[in-house]
Amino acid sequence: MRLLAAEVRASLLELLRYPAYSIPTLLFPATLYLVVAGRSRVDPAARMVGFAAIAVLGVAFFQFGVGIAHERSRPWERYLRTLPAPPSARVLGRVLSALIFACASAGAVVLAAGAKGVALPGSLLGAFAGALLLGAVPFALLGVSIGYAVPARAAIPLANLLYLPLAYLGGLWSGPRAPPHLPAALPTRSWADLVWAAAGERAFSISALVALATWTGVFGLTAVWCYRRDEGERFS
Repeated sequence: MRLLAAEVRASLLELLRYPAYSIPTLLFPATLYLVVAGRSRVDPAARMVGFAAIAVLGVAFFQFGVGIAHERSRPWERYLRTLPAPPSARVLGRVLSALIFACASAGAVVLAAGAKGVALPGSLLGAFAGALLLGAVPFALLGVSIGYAVPARAAIPLANLLYLPLAYLGGLWSGPRAPPHLPAALPTRSWADLVWAAAGERAFSISALVALATWTGVFGLTAVWCYRRDEGERFS
């Protein structure tokens, strides 16, 4: 536990010392919500729910994908991977620090919505937060895959290429009544269905939960393969 706490603390301090990362990550989704919310016919509460999910999605891509890719390019990362400490402590520490940032970024969206008089009933907040964190898992694994699959200079373009298109095509921009032309098989669509159900915007769908679990398995296997490939290239 002490090692895990040290990893979380080190990860958070490192992120906070880079305001060029931390400030946009925390404030961009809330700012985007304020710009878009007043110009949309989507129910304000549904719009807030979607943008809170977009905030979590951004942390998953940029803290894991871009962050890991940049760490791999530093000599310090090579040194850390030679230490006897289990890699699970570093990974779990990174996950917990990402969840803290994700909660803060989604919370900024909720606060921005509250400033406009938009809020969910208190009875739904726990389920809504749980659905957000549930969806953070597969996309964090996808971010890990990106981080170990491509070099640092390619990680940012790839993360941007996936971030907003997946958010839009998954229906997070459009609300519970996603246009029929949007693909239904994307992981963001399954996650959006669960988040809207938790927020009381639509009925719960077991098929969405199964689909998200399937994507979690796929991204998990991909992350393991990318990690082992990177380890083999560096230390074999």
